Amino acid sequence: MASHDIRAEADRAGYARAGDGYSYSDVPGTGLVGFAALMLALAGAWNVIEGILAIGDSRVYANESVFVFSDLNSWGWIMLLLGTGQLLAAFALLAGSELGRWFGIAVAFLNALGQMFFMSAYPLWAVTMLAIDIVIIYALAMYGGKRLRTE
Repeated sequence: MASHDIRAEADRAGYARAGDGYSYSDVPGTGLVGFAALMLALAGAWNVIEGILAIGDSRVYANESVFVFSDLNSWGWIMLLLGTGQLLAAFALLAGSELGRWFGIAVAFLNALGQMFFMSAYPLWAVTMLAIDIVIIYALAMYGGKRLRTE
């Protein structure tokens, strides 16, 4: 679908153009992809902090946590790597990379799985991060890619 067709659809749907003074973009989904990139960056930064705290045997986590496999130190390294990947994906998305979109979906999926396994350390936070990952995957799968590029 060409970009001029998307603009025509946006006009028919009632989206305002940027020249009208009250719209960010005339392409639906631009804001949601920007939100996904921001959430990836925030989740990545938090996972990096979470990983460093777990590696350093901080007293932030519960003492009697039982993990699916391994120990808190190993999960700290996993969270540190996931957080670094999320930060890279966020910067790639902000640069407009198609590869960044797919990498963002993959990293958000892996983080969702990691949060499910990390749930014994911080249950409420893990469920919150899981919900954010689902929103990120939805935004990047539905609105990312060539539809957001203009000529």
